[in-house]
Amino acid sequence: MALEELLSVYIANEESHPDNSVLMEEGATGAWVYVILEGEARVTKKAPKGTVTVDTLKPGDFYGEMSFLEQGDSIRAASVIAKGPVRVGLLDNQRLMNDYNTLSPEFRLLVSTLIGKLRRVTEEVSELATETRQ
Repeated sequence: MALEELLSVYIANEESHPDNSVLMEEGATGAWVYVILEGEARVTKKAPKGTVTVDTLKPGDFYGEMSFLEQGDSIRAASVIAKGPVRVGLLDNQRLMNDYNTLSPEFRLLVSTLIGKLRRVTEEVSELATETRQ
């Protein structure tokens, strides 16, 4: 299945945002998953010595998936900020949850473990990035 077909099944709504809009804020709670449809966005993380960009999202990239996969309103690990005008798709959480729940408990535990590791690595990278800027 091509990405376009996959997205057509899961996108519940679309939103457009101007340059520098905060699409998701670090520290907020939420479980929605989004996909970049047009444009780009920066993923930023607060660190002890400032804010660092840890990734750039392009069309087809998802954000918000960590909170969703942790099965609750988890704290957002990073902010996502529009880098120019951007159009995003909001994924249908109920459909995602129904499909996710068809996975075995063992596989869901594996996914949860990987998400925890990704959170830790993101934190460590942001701290290292600000240390090298001195």
